[in-house]
Amino acid sequence: MRLRAWQPLLVALALFAGLAPAHGRDLLEVFKLALERDPVYAASGYARQADQERVPQARAQLMPYISANAGADLDNSRRARSLSDSRTSRSAAWTLSLVQPLLDLPAWNNLERADFQVAQADIAHRIAYQDLLLRTAQAYFDVLAVQDSLRALMSEKAAIEYQLRAAQQGFELGATTIADAHEAQARLDLVLANEVNLRNELQLAEDALARIIAERPGPLAELARDVPLPAPEPNRLEDWTAQAAQASLTVANADLQTRIAQKEIEIARSQRAPTVDFVARTGTASDYGVDGYRAGARSLDSTVGVQLSIPIFTGGEISSRVREQTSRLQYARALLEDTRRATVQAAQRHFKGVVSGLSQVAALEAAERSSRAALEANRTGYEIGVRINIDVLNAEQQLYVTQRALARARYDTLMNGLQLKAAAGILQEADLVAINQLLTPPESSSAKP
Repeated sequence: MRLRAWQPLLVALALFAGLAPAHGRDLLEVFKLALERDPVYAASGYARQADQERVPQARAQLMPYISANAGADLDNSRRARSLSDSRTSRSAAWTLSLVQPLLDLPAWNNLERADFQVAQADIAHRIAYQDLLLRTAQAYFDVLAVQDSLRALMSEKAAIEYQLRAAQQGFELGATTIADAHEAQARLDLVLANEVNLRNELQLAEDALARIIAERPGPLAELARDVPLPAPEPNRLEDWTAQAAQASLTVANADLQTRIAQKEIEIARSQRAPTVDFVARTGTASDYGVDGYRAGARSLDSTVGVQLSIPIFTGGEISSRVREQTSRLQYARALLEDTRRATVQAAQRHFKGVVSGLSQVAALEAAERSSRAALEANRTGYEIGVRINIDVLNAEQQLYVTQRALARARYDTLMNGLQLKAAAGILQEADLVAINQLLTPPESSSAKP
């Protein structure tokens, strides 16, 4: 009875759950799933947690070290000639030691190096976060781009099928030759082949997005057709290159690697420095046994003091380590300079990509309007006999090629904007939120490819 009472509610919840994704996920919802499920980003988080343990490990070298030792011996004595008159005694001893470093330059340098390594792990995790933003947006736009191409191809297919029927009817009535029907059929066959290819591309694009979010993406919110795309802010190349050279996460990561290399030199040199430890020990240092003729009271010996250790000669190992780390420092500095140049170049490339992309989008929008007008003119001319079938087919193809190029240019422009901010080290979730506001719910299933 109780289950039957809850059954209507369960059915309603099931229906709601089945209908919930029908509106289509937008870019922000997909990114939220990526944050939870992407294995590459999760691996970066685990690596960061592991690297954070370097600081307590290095700090432990400066903390007190307490150790306990215990031992027991069995002593059996016999005459050499007859192996008789054996005597057996047992002894036991224990020691408790405490060592507190007072002066240990290598340990202090190790702690400072660990701080740099933790900071580097934090930056690596931030780089992984930016990479997730870019990978998610790229995979999302790749799906939309293929969908737009397929939708345009379906419109071209419908137009060619209409043109094919018109050519066949015209041939049956004697108004046109069979060549018109053959031309339309050849163009239709080519479109059908492209359709197979595009549907395969769509499957692959959805697979790439599913790898990030661990499920099929389903319907996705689409970029509005007439929405203006944002320009770079500030709209000066010099500002972006300066920002990239100073604040890029990859540059910061390479700079930390240089600091770590510098600290490695200090660690190697500090191996020559003396170390001073406070040492305290207590335990049974006597050799009295626990039974037999050597049994007796056991003494408790305790010592407290300061221990100085000075490395005098290490066979040239320390000098070799210093030379090694000096070369590694020069290596890190060279990589830092290369990273800075590469980052500036990336900022220049993506800035120009946004600027030229906006111009390309404007030109393609004008080309779309012109192609649509040319198609209407060719259709009208074909109906009155001043244009031939191939003219209409070429005009249709030109229109849909332009539409596909326009869609791709819009997505590429948005991606260049995101990559520009990544190169400058300022890419964050708010940038996806801004792009998400440009999206609209997907078209109805009847209009879907």
